Amino acid sequence: MSRFDFDWVDAFSEHAFGGNGCAVVHDGAHLPEAVCTAYVRETSLVECTFTGPSDVADIRVRYFLASREIPFAGHPTIATVAAMRDRGLIHGNELVLETAAGLVPVRIEGDLIEMTQVAPEFGPQPDPALVAAAVSLPVEAIVGQPQKVSTGLPFCVTVLKDHAALEAAVLNVDALAVLGQALGADDIDMMEPFLVALQGATSQGDTYSRLLMAPPSPPEDPFTGSATGAMAAYLWRNGLMAGDSFTAEQGHGLGRPGQARVTRVGSADNMSGIKVAGRGFILMRGTVDLPD
Repeated sequence: MSRFDFDWVDAFSEHAFGGNGCAVVHDGAHLPEAVCTAYVRETSLVECTFTGPSDVADIRVRYFLASREIPFAGHPTIATVAAMRDRGLIHGNELVLETAAGLVPVRIEGDLIEMTQVAPEFGPQPDPALVAAAVSLPVEAIVGQPQKVSTGLPFCVTVLKDHAALEAAVLNVDALAVLGQALGADDIDMMEPFLVALQGATSQGDTYSRLLMAPPSPPEDPFTGSATGAMAAYLWRNGLMAGDSFTAEQGHGLGRPGQARVTRVGSADNMSGIKVAGRGFILMRGTVDLPD
C-alpha cells in the first residue's frame, strides 16, 4: 500500500461544482488497471487520471473510466494540467503530455488551458435510425448524417434539430449495442453518441451538447472535452460552423455548466488538429492510500 497525492478538479469551469469533475492521482501511472478503475468507481466520477514520468514528453498521463483504461480524454487533460500547475509542477506556459493516443501539446494562457487534440479521423456513417433508437428519439430529430469521428477518442457525432430534441434524449443500452455492431466497433472502439444542437445553452455559446453514458459510468457526462474536439471537426468538415473558432457548452441541464473554446488547426477540409481550451477549478486536495 502506498500513499499518493491527489487533486479533485472541476474541469471546463472557473468555479466550484461546474463543468466535469476529475480526480488526478499524482505519480500513480504505474498502478494496475484494476486499482485505477476501482478508484474511479470509489469516486463516482466519470474518469480519473494517473500521472508519471515520461521518456518522450514532459509527463505521462493515463486515463481511466470505471470499467477500463482509455487512450485519451478531454476534461481529465484540463484537470491534470490545472492540478499540476496548482502544485507548482509546471514551469513556463507550454508542455507536452504522453498519452496512449499520442503526444498532446498543451499551452497555458493565464487561467485558460488549451490542448491540441490529434488530427480528426472520420469513420463510418451509421443509419440515422440506429442512432435515433440508441437515444430514444424519432429519426426526424436528427439533422444530416451521423458519423463516427475521433480526435483521440471516437464518438458517434449526431446533430439534433433543436434543444427540445436534445433534452428529450434517453439512452437505450440495447439499441446502443446494435449501433456499435453496425459500426463494426466493440465497447472499447466506440463511445456513446455525442448529441449536439447548433445553438448555445447561453447567449455566449454556439453549440450545446449532451453525452449519455452506459453503466458502470454515471448516466450522463457533464462535459466531454474529447467529444467536443470530434464534434467540432465534424461541424467544420460539413460546413455547419462558420469561422475557425467557436464556444461549446455542455452540462447546463445537470446544473454543472461548462464551456470550452474550440479552434481549428488547418483548413476545414484538411484539419491537422483541434484545439480545445477551458479552465479548471481545484475543489479538493488530499492523499489516498492505494495498493500497488
